Amino acid sequence: MVAAALSAALLTACAGTPAATSGHDRAGASGASTSAGTPTGTVPVADPSHAVPPPGPRTQHLTSADLLVFSQHPLPAAVVTAVQHAKGVTGVAQISLAQVSIEDRLLNVVAADPATYRLFEPAATADNQQIWDRVAGGELAVAAPLQKKVVLDRTGYARLGSSAAAPLVHVGAYVEAIPGLPSVVVNDAWGRALGMAAGNALLVSTGAAAPEGVVKPVRAIVGRSVSVQRLDVVARDGLDPRALQTAYVVGSVADAIGHYTFRVLGGGKVAPDPAWVASHIVTAPVPILGEVSCNRMLFPQLRAALAEVVARGLAHTIHHYDGCYNPAYIPGTTVLSNHAFGLAIDIDAATNQRGTRGTMNRGVVQIFEKWGFTWGGTWHYTDPMHFEMNRLVRPG
Repeated sequence: MVAAALSAALLTACAGTPAATSGHDRAGASGASTSAGTPTGTVPVADPSHAVPPPGPRTQHLTSADLLVFSQHPLPAAVVTAVQHAKGVTGVAQISLAQVSIEDRLLNVVAADPATYRLFEPAATADNQQIWDRVAGGELAVAAPLQKKVVLDRTGYARLGSSAAAPLVHVGAYVEAIPGLPSVVVNDAWGRALGMAAGNALLVSTGAAAPEGVVKPVRAIVGRSVSVQRLDVVARDGLDPRALQTAYVVGSVADAIGHYTFRVLGGGKVAPDPAWVASHIVTAPVPILGEVSCNRMLFPQLRAALAEVVARGLAHTIHHYDGCYNPAYIPGTTVLSNHAFGLAIDIDAATNQRGTRGTMNRGVVQIFEKWGFTWGGTWHYTDPMHFEMNRLVRPG
């Protein structure tokens, strides 16, 4: 009863023209949770260019999401079939999974068939027909814990990426989501538009079998390079330290990240694959700051930006380099920062603390933005020391 009320309250718009509302308005929105076989009525298609056929009422049984299998590449049909027939597996849904960077946070994006994906969601979400009609119509369903992390414009659209060219998707609902997989959910048409690898992940249900006992046979099927993690452990304790984790980032900086796998360490740190570190992280000098350790693909545009700062007589406004490559989660979270990829740099931290306006010279900001960086000083929760790559720029 409580869960059903939560899902209904989090719906952002009732049947009619989709529109984002304030938290107060959402609490009074219509669109109560429905039974599995009762439609709520017609929801207008918000984005015909990214719409798929609506799923209709749920008719299949709900199931649990116990394991997540995740690769950077599409999983072959033979592998999917083998997982489906593995001992202890009672259900499998093939989905697309990637991350996008929003204000130095990696946000999970799931692209899936609404009719199939809903079967793994909590009952209140699965049976709220308007949610899945909205996803089918090209809108975004956002896990409730991510509500404050998805930045909306005044018309209720979220930009899935940090660059100005990143696509805008209308938020249709805030939902109670799969425990351990806080995500924003789009349909497959949006998945293709975002450049996501089709079918690179599986949600696996183990039914009455203990998920821990199913990990080993599934891992034997998919291979060592593919992540297999227990969602039940993630939901209860945060992360499974034994699981190989994969960050698969789509968007304009994806080439700078490549195939990034890691394991969780204590104290909020992560341990990327040493081969990735060797091929991607370089320590080299740049103007003003001296030696820095960053992603090798960041250096050309970082040097160009700092050289222009010097040429425009603004070098005296930069006093201290405060870090670039740092394989860790954002403090207090289990979300990777762009520092973990060496794609963000902090400058003059002492006078540019988070949540403040900071003292960063606006001419320096303009130069960095010209050379493909986003400045954290404009974010919802400001981080004015922080500049991160949002697109690749090759100096002429």
